[in-house]
Amino acid sequence: MKKLTAHEATVPCGLLGDTTTRDYSGKLKQFNAFAAPELRDAIASLRLQPGMHVVDVGCGTGEVLNWLSAAVGATGVVIGIELARAHAACARSATPAQVLVLQADLLRAPLRRASVDLIWTVNTINHLRDPLAGVQALAGLLRPGGRIALGQSSLLPDMVFAWDARLERLTNEAVRQYYRDRYGVSEADLAAVRALVGWLRGAGLANVSVRTWSLERLSPLDVASENYLRDVIFRDTWGERLRPYLSAEDFQRLTQLCDPRSPDCALRRPDLHFLQTFTLAVAQLPG
Repeated sequence: MKKLTAHEATVPCGLLGDTTTRDYSGKLKQFNAFAAPELRDAIASLRLQPGMHVVDVGCGTGEVLNWLSAAVGATGVVIGIELARAHAACARSATPAQVLVLQADLLRAPLRRASVDLIWTVNTINHLRDPLAGVQALAGLLRPGGRIALGQSSLLPDMVFAWDARLERLTNEAVRQYYRDRYGVSEADLAAVRALVGWLRGAGLANVSVRTWSLERLSPLDVASENYLRDVIFRDTWGERLRPYLSAEDFQRLTQLCDPRSPDCALRRPDLHFLQTFTLAVAQLPG
């Protein structure tokens, strides 16, 4: 496998600024803990069999690798591919020795062609500048009859402000504008995350099916959901970064809703209703 130069390692190779040195492992771990029931149900829906060869492309911090490994058993093979060095290191520490984790670019995956039964890839293809090229590259790794399971949570989480529909609308618009400004992307670029079916069919795959899960949480929250909402959504998504996109009054109100120390914190409201979707599109390489 070709080793990246120091310059290549810090040049964004994706639409959303990913590099081999980027590290948001904390967020990935919290998302996997939060969404574990739905992710595990999605894996179960694939009806994996013992002995299968499965690759998780964009494996992040590795929690899903354990669930895939359990599904294919001791006779199966599970491999994780992850661009970021820090994420790959986390994945190695979170998985047993028989799970192989490779730090690599999915467009140049160091795997033999036509050797894989299933590719699982979640919240990854939408980071590429050319998602269709990414799906085509992955399809080349499949055996005849092999499948790609292309998963995507909503690019920008949604939450129902049952008590303030106006602030809900302004907050979601502000988040989208932040992403457009930070990454220099257009509204169309952000909307392309919805093109899962088109990417699969454009890559020549067949028997496309789609299912969407609702990651829906109400108060009182379980620990994993509260941690995810407090840290990943309230602090990192809706925190200080939104100040330039809201009026001073609206930003102050949002801050009160997001601050666990505030008596108005949304986490303590009996009408709290968080909703985030997870969609899994599955397609097969014709045999």
